[in-house]
Amino acid sequence: MTTYFSFAPNSLPGSTQALREEIRSFLDQELSDYPAVKRAETWMGYDKAFSKKMGDRGWLGMTWPKQYGGHERSAFERYVVLEEMLAAGAPVGAHWIGDRQSGPLLLRFGTEKQREEILPRVARGEIFFCIGMSEPDSGSDLAATKTRAQKTDGGWLINGTKLWSTGAQHADYMIALFRTESNPESRHGGLSQFLVDLKTPGITVRPIKDLSGAEHFNEVVFEDAFVGDDWLVGEEGGGWAQVTAELAYERSGPERYMSCMPLLTELVREIGPDPDERQAIILGKLIARLATLRQMSISVAGMLEDGKDPALEASIVKDQGALFEQSLPHIANDLIDGVSATGTDYAQVLNLLVQISPSFSLRGGTREILRGIIARGLGLR
Repeated sequence: MTTYFSFAPNSLPGSTQALREEIRSFLDQELSDYPAVKRAETWMGYDKAFSKKMGDRGWLGMTWPKQYGGHERSAFERYVVLEEMLAAGAPVGAHWIGDRQSGPLLLRFGTEKQREEILPRVARGEIFFCIGMSEPDSGSDLAATKTRAQKTDGGWLINGTKLWSTGAQHADYMIALFRTESNPESRHGGLSQFLVDLKTPGITVRPIKDLSGAEHFNEVVFEDAFVGDDWLVGEEGGGWAQVTAELAYERSGPERYMSCMPLLTELVREIGPDPDERQAIILGKLIARLATLRQMSISVAGMLEDGKDPALEASIVKDQGALFEQSLPHIANDLIDGVSATGTDYAQVLNLLVQISPSFSLRGGTREILRGIIARGLGLR
Protein backbone atom coordinates (compact mmCIF):
# COMPACT_ATOMS: atom_id res chain seq x y z
CA MET A 1 0.00 0.00 0.00
CA THR A 2 1.41 3.38 -1.01
CA THR A 3 1.97 5.87 1.80
CA TYR A 4 1.49 9.56 1.17
CA PHE A 5 2.76 12.43 3.25
CA SER A 6 0.40 14.92 4.82
CA PHE A 7 0.96 18.37 6.25
CA ALA A 8 -2.37 19.09 7.90
CA PRO A 9 -2.99 22.84 8.39
CA ASN A 10 -2.08 23.77 11.92
CA SER A 11 -1.44 26.87 13.96
CA LEU A 12 0.17 27.63 17.27
CA PRO A 13 -2.40 27.96 20.08
CA GLY A 14 -3.18 31.49 21.21
CA SER A 15 -2.08 30.48 24.69
CA THR A 16 1.55 30.43 23.46
CA GLN A 17 1.56 34.20 22.85
CA ALA A 18 2.29 35.05 26.50
CA LEU A 19 5.25 32.66 26.40
CA ARG A 20 6.49 34.30 23.20
CA GLU A 21 6.41 37.72 24.82
CA GLU A 22 8.24 36.38 27.88
CA ILE A 23 11.00 34.95 25.68
CA ARG A 24 11.37 38.15 23.68
CA SER A 25 11.73 40.18 26.87
CA PHE A 26 14.38 37.75 28.12
CA LEU A 27 16.29 37.91 24.82
CA ASP A 28 16.12 41.71 24.63
CA GLN A 29 17.92 41.82 27.96
CA GLU A 30 20.37 38.95 27.46
CA LEU A 31 21.40 39.85 23.89
CA SER A 32 21.25 43.62 24.08
CA ASP A 33 24.91 43.98 23.04
CA TYR A 34 25.26 40.71 21.12
CA PRO A 35 26.87 41.39 17.70
CA ALA A 36 25.10 40.42 14.49
CA VAL A 37 27.93 38.18 13.31
CA LYS A 38 27.64 36.13 16.53
CA ARG A 39 23.88 35.88 16.07
CA ALA A 40 24.56 34.35 12.65
CA GLU A 41 25.95 31.26 14.39
CA THR A 42 22.46 30.64 15.82
CA TRP A 43 22.29 27.05 17.10
CA MET A 44 26.04 26.55 16.64
CA GLY A 45 26.73 29.36 19.11
CA TYR A 46 28.07 27.79 22.31
CA ASP A 47 27.42 29.49 25.66
CA LYS A 48 26.93 27.24 28.70
CA ALA A 49 25.97 30.16 30.94
CA PHE A 50 23.17 31.13 28.56
CA SER A 51 21.95 27.53 28.44
CA LYS A 52 21.93 27.44 32.25
CA LYS A 53 19.68 30.52 32.26
CA MET A 54 17.32 28.75 29.87
CA GLY A 55 17.25 25.78 32.21
CA ASP A 56 16.46 28.06 35.13
CA ARG A 57 13.50 29.44 33.13
CA GLY A 58 12.15 25.97 32.43
CA TRP A 59 12.86 26.17 28.72
CA LEU A 60 14.86 22.92 28.49
CA GLY A 61 13.23 19.50 28.67
CA MET A 62 9.94 21.29 28.25
CA THR A 63 7.86 18.30 27.11
CA TRP A 64 9.53 15.72 29.39
CA PRO A 65 7.84 14.18 32.46
CA LYS A 66 8.32 16.15 35.68
CA GLN A 67 9.75 13.10 37.41
CA TYR A 68 12.81 13.43 35.15
CA GLY A 69 13.22 17.18 35.52
CA GLY A 70 10.89 18.10 32.68
CA HIS A 71 7.96 20.48 32.67
CA GLU A 72 5.22 18.55 30.81
CA ARG A 73 4.51 21.42 28.45
CA SER A 74 3.27 21.04 24.89
CA ALA A 75 5.24 20.52 21.68
CA PHE A 76 3.77 23.83 20.52
CA GLU A 77 5.22 25.70 23.52
CA ARG A 78 8.62 24.14 22.88
CA TYR A 79 8.31 25.18 19.24
CA VAL A 80 7.77 28.81 20.26
CA VAL A 81 10.92 28.75 22.40
CA LEU A 82 12.99 27.32 19.55
CA GLU A 83 11.57 29.76 17.02
CA GLU A 84 12.24 32.84 19.13
CA MET A 85 15.76 31.72 20.05
CA LEU A 86 16.68 31.12 16.42
CA ALA A 87 15.04 34.31 15.17
CA ALA A 88 17.13 36.27 17.67
CA GLY A 89 20.32 34.33 16.91
CA ALA A 90 20.69 33.24 20.54
CA PRO A 91 23.69 31.01 21.43
CA VAL A 92 21.82 27.76 22.05
CA GLY A 93 24.44 25.29 20.81
CA ALA A 94 25.51 24.04 24.24
CA HIS A 95 22.17 22.49 25.20
CA TRP A 96 20.80 21.91 21.71
CA ILE A 97 21.64 18.23 21.20
CA GLY A 98 20.78 17.10 24.71
CA ASP A 99 17.43 18.88 24.64
CA ARG A 100 16.52 17.99 21.06
CA GLN A 101 17.53 14.35 20.70
CA SER A 102 19.72 12.78 23.38
CA GLY A 103 17.18 13.43 26.13
CA PRO A 104 14.19 12.17 24.11
CA LEU A 105 16.22 9.11 23.09
CA LEU A 106 16.92 8.26 26.74
CA LEU A 107 13.26 8.82 27.59
CA ARG A 108 12.28 6.27 24.96
CA PHE A 109 15.06 3.68 25.19
CA GLY A 110 17.12 4.43 28.30
CA THR A 111 17.07 2.62 31.63
CA GLU A 112 15.48 4.11 34.70
CA LYS A 113 18.93 4.73 36.14
CA GLN A 114 20.01 6.59 33.01
CA ARG A 115 16.86 8.72 33.02
CA GLU A 116 17.12 9.60 36.69
CA GLU A 117 20.83 10.42 36.62
CA ILE A 118 21.01 12.29 33.33
CA LEU A 119 17.74 13.94 32.32
CA PRO A 120 17.23 16.34 35.26
CA ARG A 121 20.75 17.70 34.76
CA VAL A 122 20.10 18.25 31.05
CA ALA A 123 16.86 20.07 31.85
CA ARG A 124 18.69 22.32 34.33
CA GLY A 125 21.34 23.19 31.74
CA GLU A 126 24.10 21.57 33.76
CA ILE A 127 25.41 18.90 31.39
CA PHE A 128 25.73 18.85 27.61
CA PHE A 129 25.76 16.25 24.84
CA CYS A 130 27.31 15.53 21.47
CA ILE A 131 26.55 12.85 18.88
CA GLY A 132 28.71 9.84 18.00
CA MET A 133 27.43 8.56 14.66
CA SER A 134 29.61 9.36 11.63
CA GLU A 135 33.02 7.75 11.11
CA PRO A 136 36.02 8.28 8.81
CA ASP A 137 35.55 6.78 5.32
CA SER A 138 31.88 5.99 6.01
CA GLY A 139 30.20 9.15 4.75
CA SER A 140 26.53 9.14 5.76
CA ASP A 141 26.35 5.35 5.80
CA LEU A 142 25.82 4.56 9.48
CA ALA A 143 25.51 0.87 8.65
CA ALA A 144 29.24 1.02 7.82
CA THR A 145 30.07 1.76 11.48
CA LYS A 146 33.36 0.07 12.39
CA THR A 147 34.07 1.35 15.91
CA ARG A 148 33.96 -1.76 18.07
CA ALA A 149 32.55 -2.37 21.52
CA GLN A 150 34.11 -5.58 22.79
CA LYS A 151 32.43 -7.28 25.78
CA THR A 152 34.57 -7.53 28.90
CA ASP A 153 33.97 -8.01 32.63
CA GLY A 154 31.37 -5.47 33.77
CA GLY A 155 31.20 -3.58 30.51
CA TRP A 156 32.71 -2.93 27.11
CA LEU A 157 36.05 -1.84 25.66
CA ILE A 158 35.67 0.68 22.84
CA ASN A 159 38.12 1.12 19.96
CA GLY A 160 37.67 3.26 16.88
CA THR A 161 36.95 6.82 15.76
CA LYS A 162 33.90 9.05 15.46
CA LEU A 163 33.96 12.12 13.20
CA TRP A 164 32.07 15.41 12.82
CA SER A 165 30.90 15.34 16.44
CA THR A 166 29.67 18.90 16.92
CA GLY A 167 30.66 20.45 20.24
CA ALA A 168 32.42 17.33 21.52
CA GLN A 169 35.32 19.36 22.90
CA HIS A 170 32.87 21.07 25.29
CA ALA A 171 30.40 18.24 25.91
CA ASP A 172 30.07 16.02 28.96
CA TYR A 173 28.44 13.02 27.30
CA MET A 174 28.04 11.37 23.92
CA ILE A 175 25.43 8.90 22.79
CA ALA A 176 27.40 6.79 20.35
CA LEU A 177 26.68 4.00 17.90
CA PHE A 178 29.16 1.10 18.12
CA ARG A 179 29.40 -2.32 16.53
CA THR A 180 28.94 -4.98 19.20
CA GLU A 181 28.73 -7.95 16.82
CA SER A 182 29.63 -8.66 13.21
CA ASN A 183 26.62 -9.74 11.22
CA PRO A 184 27.47 -10.60 7.59
CA GLU A 185 23.79 -11.22 6.80
CA SER A 186 22.65 -7.77 7.93
CA ARG A 187 24.67 -4.55 7.84
CA HIS A 188 22.10 -3.06 10.22
CA GLY A 189 22.50 -5.86 12.74
CA GLY A 190 25.05 -5.96 15.54
CA LEU A 191 24.90 -2.21 16.24
CA SER A 192 24.29 -0.83 19.72
CA GLN A 193 24.10 2.59 21.36
CA PHE A 194 25.99 3.63 24.48
CA LEU A 195 25.94 6.58 26.82
CA VAL A 196 29.58 7.64 27.07
CA ASP A 197 31.15 9.94 29.65
CA LEU A 198 33.73 11.88 27.62
CA LYS A 199 36.04 12.15 30.65
CA THR A 200 36.59 8.39 30.42
CA PRO A 201 40.29 7.43 30.09
CA GLY A 202 41.15 6.35 26.56
CA ILE A 203 39.02 9.01 24.83
CA THR A 204 40.74 11.81 22.91
CA VAL A 205 38.78 14.71 21.39
CA ARG A 206 40.46 16.61 18.53
CA PRO A 207 38.75 19.78 17.22
CA ILE A 208 38.57 20.33 13.45
CA LYS A 209 38.74 23.86 12.02
CA ASP A 210 36.21 24.71 9.35
CA LEU A 211 36.55 27.20 6.50
CA SER A 212 35.68 30.13 8.77
CA GLY A 213 38.36 29.14 11.29
CA ALA A 214 35.83 27.97 13.89
CA GLU A 215 36.07 24.63 15.65
CA HIS A 216 32.54 23.23 15.77
CA PHE A 217 33.37 19.72 14.57
CA ASN A 218 35.59 17.13 16.22
CA GLU A 219 37.29 13.79 15.78
CA VAL A 220 36.77 11.55 18.81
CA VAL A 221 39.19 8.64 19.18
CA PHE A 222 38.53 5.63 21.46
CA GLU A 223 41.47 3.52 22.59
CA ASP A 224 40.40 0.74 24.99
CA ALA A 225 37.91 3.14 26.59
CA PHE A 226 35.80 1.28 29.15
CA VAL A 227 32.02 1.77 29.24
CA GLY A 228 30.10 -0.06 31.95
CA ASP A 229 27.13 -2.34 31.33
CA ASP A 230 24.83 0.25 32.93
CA TRP A 231 25.47 2.63 30.04
CA LEU A 232 24.21 0.46 27.21
CA VAL A 233 21.20 2.36 25.82
CA GLY A 234 18.26 0.14 24.91
CA GLU A 235 18.86 -3.39 23.71
CA GLU A 236 22.17 -4.81 22.57
CA GLY A 237 21.92 -5.07 18.78
CA GLY A 238 19.01 -2.63 18.65
CA GLY A 239 21.13 0.35 17.70
CA TRP A 240 19.93 0.71 14.10
CA ALA A 241 16.27 1.16 15.02
CA GLN A 242 17.22 3.48 17.87
CA VAL A 243 19.51 5.71 15.84
CA THR A 244 16.85 5.97 13.14
CA ALA A 245 14.41 7.20 15.77
CA GLU A 246 17.03 9.62 17.10
CA LEU A 247 17.61 11.15 13.68
CA ALA A 248 13.87 11.75 13.30
CA TYR A 249 14.02 14.08 16.32
CA GLU A 250 16.38 16.45 14.49
CA ARG A 251 14.79 16.72 11.07
CA SER A 252 11.64 18.80 11.48
CA GLY A 253 12.30 21.68 13.87
CA PRO A 254 12.67 25.34 12.96
CA GLU A 255 16.46 24.99 12.94
CA ARG A 256 15.98 23.23 9.60
CA TYR A 257 14.96 26.43 7.85
CA MET A 258 16.02 29.23 10.22
CA SER A 259 19.80 28.82 10.28
CA CYS A 260 20.15 31.87 8.01
CA MET A 261 17.42 33.92 9.69
CA PRO A 262 19.88 36.59 10.96
CA LEU A 263 21.02 37.08 7.36
CA LEU A 264 17.45 37.61 6.15
CA THR A 265 16.96 40.15 8.94
CA GLU A 266 20.14 42.05 8.03
CA LEU A 267 19.30 41.85 4.30
CA VAL A 268 15.95 43.56 4.88
CA ARG A 269 17.69 46.23 6.97
CA GLU A 270 20.37 46.74 4.34
CA ILE A 271 17.83 47.18 1.54
CA GLY A 272 15.74 49.54 3.65
CA PRO A 273 12.10 50.63 3.30
CA ASP A 274 12.30 51.43 -0.44
CA PRO A 275 13.46 48.33 -2.34
CA ASP A 276 13.61 48.44 -6.11
CA GLU A 277 11.30 46.18 -8.09
CA ARG A 278 13.77 43.31 -8.36
CA GLN A 279 14.60 43.41 -4.66
CA ALA A 280 10.92 43.52 -3.71
CA ILE A 281 10.10 40.50 -5.89
CA ILE A 282 13.00 38.42 -4.57
CA LEU A 283 12.31 39.32 -0.93
CA GLY A 284 8.67 38.42 -1.45
CA LYS A 285 9.62 35.00 -2.80
CA LEU A 286 11.99 34.39 0.11
CA ILE A 287 9.36 35.30 2.68
CA ALA A 288 6.81 33.08 0.90
CA ARG A 289 9.20 30.12 1.04
CA LEU A 290 9.93 30.83 4.70
CA ALA A 291 6.22 30.98 5.56
CA THR A 292 5.56 27.70 3.75
CA LEU A 293 8.40 25.91 5.54
CA ARG A 294 7.18 27.28 8.86
CA GLN A 295 3.69 25.95 8.25
CA MET A 296 5.08 22.53 7.33
CA SER A 297 7.24 22.49 10.46
CA ILE A 298 4.35 23.55 12.71
CA SER A 299 2.28 20.77 11.16
CA VAL A 300 4.97 18.29 12.22
CA ALA A 301 4.92 19.79 15.74
CA GLY A 302 1.19 19.08 15.79
CA MET A 303 1.82 15.46 14.82
CA LEU A 304 4.32 15.14 17.65
CA GLU A 305 1.82 16.68 20.06
CA ASP A 306 -0.69 14.03 18.96
CA GLY A 307 1.82 11.23 19.53
CA LYS A 308 2.23 10.41 15.83
CA ASP A 309 5.46 9.46 14.01
CA PRO A 310 6.07 12.10 11.30
CA ALA A 311 9.33 10.58 10.01
CA LEU A 312 8.44 11.10 6.34
CA GLU A 313 7.18 14.64 6.81
CA ALA A 314 10.21 15.52 8.96
CA SER A 315 12.54 14.35 6.19
CA ILE A 316 10.73 16.56 3.69
CA VAL A 317 11.01 19.59 5.98
CA LYS A 318 14.71 18.96 6.43
CA ASP A 319 15.34 18.48 2.71
CA GLN A 320 13.44 21.57 1.62
CA GLY A 321 14.68 23.63 4.57
CA ALA A 322 18.31 22.93 3.67
CA LEU A 323 17.65 24.04 0.09
CA PHE A 324 16.23 27.32 1.39
CA GLU A 325 19.04 27.90 3.87
CA GLN A 326 21.80 27.19 1.38
CA SER A 327 20.29 29.38 -1.31
CA LEU A 328 19.80 32.43 0.90
CA PRO A 329 23.45 33.59 1.15
CA HIS A 330 23.86 33.37 -2.63
CA ILE A 331 20.58 35.16 -3.33
CA ALA A 332 21.55 37.89 -0.86
CA ASN A 333 24.99 38.24 -2.45
CA ASP A 334 23.42 38.69 -5.88
CA LEU A 335 20.79 41.10 -4.59
CA ILE A 336 23.24 43.69 -3.25
CA ASP A 337 26.48 44.13 -5.19
CA GLY A 338 29.78 45.18 -3.67
CA VAL A 339 28.74 44.85 -0.05
CA SER A 340 31.42 42.38 1.05
CA ALA A 341 34.04 45.08 1.65
CA THR A 342 31.83 47.51 3.57
CA GLY A 343 32.28 45.96 7.04
CA THR A 344 28.60 46.38 7.91
CA ASP A 345 26.70 43.89 10.08
CA TYR A 346 25.08 42.63 6.90
CA ALA A 347 28.44 42.04 5.22
CA GLN A 348 29.88 40.18 8.20
CA VAL A 349 26.83 37.95 8.53
CA LEU A 350 26.79 37.25 4.79
CA ASN A 351 30.50 36.39 4.67
CA LEU A 352 30.16 33.96 7.58
CA LEU A 353 27.12 32.17 6.18
CA VAL A 354 28.61 31.86 2.69
CA GLN A 355 31.40 29.88 4.34
CA ILE A 356 29.36 27.62 6.62
CA SER A 357 26.16 27.07 4.59
CA PRO A 358 27.60 24.13 2.58
CA SER A 359 27.36 22.07 5.77
CA PHE A 360 23.61 22.63 6.07
CA SER A 361 22.77 19.77 3.70
CA LEU A 362 25.03 17.35 5.60
CA ARG A 363 23.87 17.67 9.21
CA GLY A 364 20.94 15.47 10.13
CA GLY A 365 21.36 13.33 7.02
CA THR A 366 22.61 14.19 3.57
CA ARG A 367 20.23 15.15 0.79
CA GLU A 368 20.70 11.74 -0.84
CA ILE A 369 19.84 9.90 2.40
CA LEU A 370 16.77 12.05 2.99
CA ARG A 371 15.46 11.62 -0.53
CA GLY A 372 15.91 7.87 -0.21
CA ILE A 373 13.74 7.96 2.92
CA ILE A 374 11.16 10.09 1.11
CA ALA A 375 11.14 7.78 -1.91
CA ARG A 376 10.57 4.73 0.30
CA GLY A 377 7.81 6.54 2.16
CA LEU A 378 6.07 7.28 -1.13
CA GLY A 379 6.44 3.70 -2.31
CA LEU A 380 8.86 4.63 -5.08
CA ARG A 381 11.64 2.23 -4.05
